[in-house]
Amino acid sequence: MRTAQPSTSEILAQFACSFDPSRVSEGHLSVCARAIADTFAVCVAGSKEPAATRVKNYLHGLSGDFSGAQKARLWGLGVATTVEEAALYNGVAAHVLDFDDASSSMGGHPSVALLPALIALAESRDISGLRLASSYVVGYEIASKLGSALSKTHYDRGWHMTSSVGTVAAAAACAHLLALDFDQTVSAIGLAVSQTAGTRQSFGFDAKSFQAGQCGAAALRATLLAEQGFTASPLAMDGQAGYTRLYSESENISMALVSLNTAPLEIDRVGVEIKKYPACYAVHRPLDGLFDLKREFGFGLDDVEIIDIRTSYGTLSPLLRRLPENGIEGKFSMEYALAAALEDDAIRLSTFTDEAVRRPQLRKVMACVKAHEAPGEITPRWAEISVTLRDGRSVSRRVDTLRGDASNPLADEDLLAKLADCLAWANSPIDARALYRGAKMIGTASVRDVLNAIERNNT
Repeated sequence: MRTAQPSTSEILAQFACSFDPSRVSEGHLSVCARAIADTFAVCVAGSKEPAATRVKNYLHGLSGDFSGAQKARLWGLGVATTVEEAALYNGVAAHVLDFDDASSSMGGHPSVALLPALIALAESRDISGLRLASSYVVGYEIASKLGSALSKTHYDRGWHMTSSVGTVAAAAACAHLLALDFDQTVSAIGLAVSQTAGTRQSFGFDAKSFQAGQCGAAALRATLLAEQGFTASPLAMDGQAGYTRLYSESENISMALVSLNTAPLEIDRVGVEIKKYPACYAVHRPLDGLFDLKREFGFGLDDVEIIDIRTSYGTLSPLLRRLPENGIEGKFSMEYALAAALEDDAIRLSTFTDEAVRRPQLRKVMACVKAHEAPGEITPRWAEISVTLRDGRSVSRRVDTLRGDASNPLADEDLLAKLADCLAWANSPIDARALYRGAKMIGTASVRDVLNAIERNNT
């Protein structure tokens, strides 16, 4: 049922229903393939983490077994379960290491919000990879536009935007995947709002990755209920007791969404940012700047007296305000990331073990790292790093475009190195190049065949 003036839910639904899959270009397929390969690999890497194991054990208790038709697989494990449970597990495992891709315009992690739900649903229904790519483009468009449209009040209140924005975007994307009609899609979006949550208070705990996994599971639940005729208010997003009033500052976001479905799409204008380092995105620009300075001036851990970081508004909010005590906390520590980069000349998954974070030789430099935000808007993001050396020199670097940004993408060999690091971390038999080749079949094969190609060696 349409309202007199289109509501936000109706605007989003109209876009999801009317998007023409023929608009998916070779460039979009390439972005989607890289996102699939990256998200799959970081999920496999995360499979050994306690949070992922706990979720797997929880799901086994619900299902009794991991076999049966019309189910979806837990990536890299060679077992399958229900679509909701697969989305939950794959989302948790893909986010637990904080190595999954990001989007500054969304203010969160787009692929972990979208792909676990889309792939599980497409696998269970034997849907084509091309339709999956079209759905990914739809979901990314909504996540990016919605994240940008919300007042910074939304973020300041502590919402985890991967979940608070991603659940709505993922439900719309799943509705497009199943070709639901307009009213069903409006209801799917409203049912997603009914489940949307996730707070930044959970950062540094298992609950952060749960919020990413729950995003996909909730989106699937919303979409599958809407497919059955379950209804939700068309004013769920912008009504008197709707999303923007409760979650943000009651701003009118519909005007910012009228450009949905017009060129350029957000996936072309903004693109997907594949993370180079397995740590919170807040530390990536300072790390890029530090590695540039190290290469240019040749200093190491013992040469540094002070490191000063100045960065854009909101960047430091996810980070610890004390020195970390374990590997998970290390991922949210500017001080540790910079000290480890100085000592190891690299940031890898092995950087964030409990033992690595507790190295005593790093503590002195960690205490010399100072970071503060400049006033202004959340985007565009930037960082300046200034390093004072013991010999009296002071060197600095500003980083606007980080490595892995859509305008400065990782080369294929760099992406393959990341995939290999992830797969080796989990002792997976899957080969990095086979994973990438399989993901690139997305334009010509079904999602089942893509996953079969990726996991062919995982027996």
